[in-house]
Amino acid sequence: MGETTLENQQISTKSMTVEDMQDWLTCQIAEQIGTEPDEIDTRAPFDSYGLDSVQTMNIANLGKQHFGLQLSPLIMWNYPNVESLSQYLSEELKASELEMFEI
Repeated sequence: MGETTLENQQISTKSMTVEDMQDWLTCQIAEQIGTEPDEIDTRAPFDSYGLDSVQTMNIANLGKQHFGLQLSPLIMWNYPNVESLSQYLSEELKASELEMFEI
C-alpha cells in the first residue's frame, strides 16, 4: 500500500471545511516552494513566499482539478493569504453544490 496524500486522494467537496481547504492550500504552497506545510503561516501574504506566476497558475489549475472551480491565478491577489482564500473557496464550493441541486 502506498502512502496517502491529498494529491492522490479523491477529494469529496461535500465534506470540505474551511480548515480542510486551508490544509489543502498550505500543502500546495509548500510543494510549490519546496518546504514543509507546517512552515506556511495561513495569515502571511502569498507574496511573502515568493510564489511566481507559474507556481500561482499551478495552484489555480490544481484547484480546478480537485474542486471543479474555475480559478484565476489572480484570485490570489484578491484573497492574499491562505486564510482569506480558503474562506472564499469554501463559499464557492457550497454555492456550486447548491447550483447542482437546483438543476
